[in-house]
Amino acid sequence: MQSKILILKFPKEASPEPVVCYLARDYELTFAILHANIFPRREGIMVLELKGTRENFKNGLEYLKSKGIKVSRSDQEVTRDEARCTHCGACTAVCPTGALAIERPSMEVIFDLEKCSACELCVPTCPSHAMKANPKDKNFF
Repeated sequence: MQSKILILKFPKEASPEPVVCYLARDYELTFAILHANIFPRREGIMVLELKGTRENFKNGLEYLKSKGIKVSRSDQEVTRDEARCTHCGACTAVCPTGALAIERPSMEVIFDLEKCSACELCVPTCPSHAMKANPKDKNFF
């Protein structure tokens, strides 16, 4: 069994197709959608964690590519600027993995990078702009 966080970039032709449902049904892959921005007849992007056997994973990725969907691994990281963080806790409400949590009784926001899936949901939520998404490779986007 393997698990990877992937970024899918949909061409406008593939955006209305239920490709994630087919990944689950036809290739026996489980998924967690971490972030999505997809509209009909427009290019879109989806960040998902995909799990399955090595063979099913390989076949599922071939299916996605056959639909014109560009697949890349999540080679980015989310960081927090400690000096800007006000520990308001807004980011903890949107973090799907628990990487951002409130420590009691101090009520400080703790950021566990090991749990972070780089979904970027915390970035626009942070009112003090302390959370940033940074490509590990400058040519990533």
